[in-house]
Order: sequence, then structure tokens, then C-alpha cells
Amino acid sequence: MHLELHQLEGNIATYVEPLIYYKDFFPDHTIERVVPTGHVHLIFELDGFVRNTFDNKTLKPNGTHTKVWVSGIQQNYISISAHQNSEMFVVRFKPFGAYPFFQTSIHELSNQIQPAEIFFGTEILALRRDILMKNSAEEKFKVTEQWLNRIFNPDKVPSSEFLKVLEEFQSNPVSKHNLVVESYPKTRKHLIDQFKKFIGVTPKYYHRILRFNEILHQINQAHKIEWSQIAYQCEYTDQSHFIKEFKHFSGINPKKFIQEDYHNYGDNNFFPLDREG
Repeated sequence: MHLELHQLEGNIATYVEPLIYYKDFFPDHTIERVVPTGHVHLIFELDGFVRNTFDNKTLKPNGTHTKVWVSGIQQNYISISAHQNSEMFVVRFKPFGAYPFFQTSIHELSNQIQPAEIFFGTEILALRRDILMKNSAEEKFKVTEQWLNRIFNPDKVPSSEFLKVLEEFQSNPVSKHNLVVESYPKTRKHLIDQFKKFIGVTPKYYHRILRFNEILHQINQAHKIEWSQIAYQCEYTDQSHFIKEFKHFSGINPKKFIQEDYHNYGDNNFFPLDREG
């Protein structure tokens, strides 16, 4: 697979992760599971393939997605199709970063996968055509960065008090999150409203997403996995609570996750449900 990343510059770099472009992707599976990370994605398919989402239990198709679509913050895992010889371009907004571009409460995008025209009109299709026409990844990144700069609204950015809470959420152990919430200078309701507006979920649910991703990181880094130690460090009430949360976000129990070697797949947030190619 050919993969390139592009670090943005200027104000928008605070709100958008490095842009992603890849082509010549030949997966060894046809369906993959995506677990929540707390991000909103703007996804361009550049290969003409129709993407499917699937019912998580039956794995029967329940949605189709073409050209450009928005995947809002997900509160649960989703199952999506993987295609041979794929080519895609992805804008991944930072957890607090989507609102200045969408200018609508990110809570409204929660658990949604919608055509991008709903939010950006036909200009998003014009941007896709521009991306397709550019020969190099550098040119694709340039036109997208120009578009992001044009639609960015600096009057819609989160307050410094809220950004401080998020920074401390991400830099402190999950066990310290309650203290971070208590340090917020305004009311608890105001903080919840800010989380829904900019993140898409409540502080408690965002904490759960970060805690699950911390577990995935620990599993990926560990030479020997001690589930009881991980559960204790992440302050689950007991082993059953830990297993329940793990299954909620991944759809699979921790033991099987390791048996299937998903922790060594190469991406903490994607893993294959089949390997038939």
C-alpha cells in the first residue's frame, strides 16, 4: 500500500489531524471492524467502489456510501467493507476540531454516517473532482488544505477553558479525569453542553472512549498481557465490568481479541473480521 500523510499549517492545524491519502491497498479481508476513537471523519473514495456498512450482529449490509461522506463520532464499533486496490483520501478532525468547519453541534453527528453534501453542499463534490484530477498526493493535499482554510470559521472555536479540560483529559491518566472535570471553572451542565457541542458526547462517555483506547495501546505495547492489572490501572470496578466495556467498544471479549491476533494487526482501531481477501 502507498500511504502519505500531510501536516497542515496555520490555524487549521490546531483542529485537523494530518491529512491521509492512500492507494494500492489490497487487504486480506472483506469486512473490518472500526472501534471508536472520538474523531469525526470526512472520507473521499477515489476508486469508484461503493462502501458498505454492516449490521454488527448479522453482518448483512445496512448502508451504502459513495463519493464523499461524513462519519461522526461513534459510540460503538462499526463494521465496514474493505476493497481490493482501494484509493481513499481522509480528513480526520481532532476530537474538538470539527465544529468550526461544520458549524453545527457535533452531537447531531453522533453515530451518524451521512453523505457529505448534507453539510457542505455540492462544493464537496467539486472538491472531490479536484482531488481526483490532481496527479500527485502533494497537489491533492494542497487543494484540500485550501478548502479547509476557506470554510474554517475562527468565531466557532472552543473556549480556552474547555480546551484546557480536553488537554488534561488527553495528557493525564484516565484515573484523573474526574478531578479534571471538577476543576472546570463553570457548571457541570455547561461542561456537558460544551462536550456535546464540540466533541459529540458527554464527558463521561468521552472518558470511556479514551479509557478503551488506552487499553488498546497497552495491549499493543505489552510483552505479556495481564488483564487484571490493566483493569485495575484503568479503574474498572471489577473484571466483569472491564470485559463488558471491552465487548461494548470492540464487539469481542478480550481473550478472543488476543487469540485472533487483532492486537498485532497494525492499526489499534481497525481489525479484520475475515481474512478471505
